[in-house]
Amino acid sequence: MIRSRPRTHARRERGATVVELALLMPVVLAVALLVVQVALWFHGRQVAEAAAREGARVARSAPFDSGSWEEEARNKATDVIQAIGPRLLANATATTSARDPDQRWVTVTGSAVQVIPLLPELTFTITATSGGPVECFRPDNGGDDCE
Repeated sequence: MIRSRPRTHARRERGATVVELALLMPVVLAVALLVVQVALWFHGRQVAEAAAREGARVARSAPFDSGSWEEEARNKATDVIQAIGPRLLANATATTSARDPDQRWVTVTGSAVQVIPLLPELTFTITATSGGPVECFRPDNGGDDCE
């Protein structure tokens, strides 16, 4: 049986795959973490929008003379955040505002969960605002006052 000698070219490339993997692995890992970070930011944004929308629904349905609509709207927005994703939207706050006498708005602000540990000063802030005119029944006589 005749044994052939290994080629010298194959000997020189021995271990090249390990070196290539060692060079490419940090890039692949960074891309994977970036994909997860974007997904968590997107999901946190969805939670903030849902909370702002539900808070605005409560604010808009409260009567004009209701003095507690702001607290009720903030509580509803906070409850939605706690129900959907309390860990997806960190440091979440809900604020209310009345832009016109008949317009009520709710803004939810928070920060997305951070997956990339090398960027602690980079925060992924999420802000969602929802609102609109106060819902009221107008009299049939054509008046502008709400009942």
